[in-house]
Amino acid sequence: MNYAIIAAGEGSRLAKEGFKLPKPMVSLYGEMLIDRLIGIFMRNNAERIKIIINEDSASLEGHLSELSQTMPIDIIKKSTPSSLHSVYELLKTDPDLDSVCLTTTDTVFKEEEFSAFITKFEQNQQMEGQMAVTSFIDDESPLFVTVDEDNLITAFTDDNSTHTPFVSGGIYCLRKKAIENVNRAVEDGLSRMRNFQRQLLVNGVKLRAYPFSKIVDVDHVSDIRTAELFLRPENAALEMITN
Repeated sequence: MNYAIIAAGEGSRLAKEGFKLPKPMVSLYGEMLIDRLIGIFMRNNAERIKIIINEDSASLEGHLSELSQTMPIDIIKKSTPSSLHSVYELLKTDPDLDSVCLTTTDTVFKEEEFSAFITKFEQNQQMEGQMAVTSFIDDESPLFVTVDEDNLITAFTDDNSTHTPFVSGGIYCLRKKAIENVNRAVEDGLSRMRNFQRQLLVNGVKLRAYPFSKIVDVDHVSDIRTAELFLRPENAALEMITN
């Protein structure tokens, strides 16, 4: 399986709140967000892991360069105007790529749920795209995802006019037809992942939603504690509550 990580954001909200390192270097229980993702990907049969970082992330670049000595990591250093442009830069490094699973560096999820997500995608070779969804909403501007009875995605909306329980979780598995739409989206002047997802539907790409119990985005310092509590083993969480 090929993986890709969008780690080119500036992390401006974290910086304003006092966190001085690049966002991918936020630690949860002593493990950086970027290291956690790489570890999960490696345990889920990673062939290559492409990571895009911005041009002002010297500390992150040094850390990843060291990891790349022993892991199948490709580093793309380029500042981009949006996450969609980051995806474009990631994927154009391998024009023959048949499939990829990509996510942003700040998505925090349970590893066992991710493994099941990947297994499902690999089992269904006919599915052109599979996207993580969750009913847990902590994003400041969530993207709502409407699905049919077969969990095929029928709409992406900025409001919940369809009364769907799901929002996008920011984890995307794409096959060739969906990957080819990235170039078209950038050429059409699109600049956000949500607009790219809408374009996939307009262009007839079949996308299946895969529900996760919870996905936490780390955008603020307070989100670090939220993510750690989410990842805390159940017995430790119970002990904390009872004490």
